Amino acid sequence: MAMVEVIQLLVSPTHRYMGRPADGPAPTQEDELVDSVEVRRTLGIVGDRYFAHPAHRRAAITLMAAENLPLHINAAADLRQTRRNVLLRGVDIDACVGSVIGLDSGSGPVLLAVNSAARPCAWMETTIGAGAQRALRGKGGVRCTPLSDGVLTLGAAEFTITDMDARGAH
Repeated sequence: MAMVEVIQLLVSPTHRYMGRPADGPAPTQEDELVDSVEVRRTLGIVGDRYFAHPAHRRAAITLMAAENLPLHINAAADLRQTRRNVLLRGVDIDACVGSVIGLDSGSGPVLLAVNSAARPCAWMETTIGAGAQRALRGKGGVRCTPLSDGVLTLGAAEFTITDMDARGAH
């Protein structure tokens, strides 16, 4: 077990990155950054655009390390630009692909199967700035399937990691 910090949580009810990046994203809602999220097993984050969408079950929740944000390109870069759901400080989340992790921000662990890397796309050049896609290569976060119900909140959290063999036990 290690202690990490949940820096930001994003719940976006609408898909903002449609069409060409040069056209810019659709307008955001003011309440996309939240203090807590409700996670549902296999479905994702309640209220998020990918909640209960079968095509996105292996990517229902995305996590990113705050240490990987390209702040040298844009000092204000955060989840609103990367479109990840959970921003963590204190863990190399990109190294966890193939594992089951647990995040417990006080109300019990939320278990997540870390399925694949969340590769940065051309939109990063538009939303963060020139060079962001390259800067995030190999450290753009991870796509996960929730294996349990729970709540994540901002602040300190216990972080655990197990191998993928544990996936069937949850």
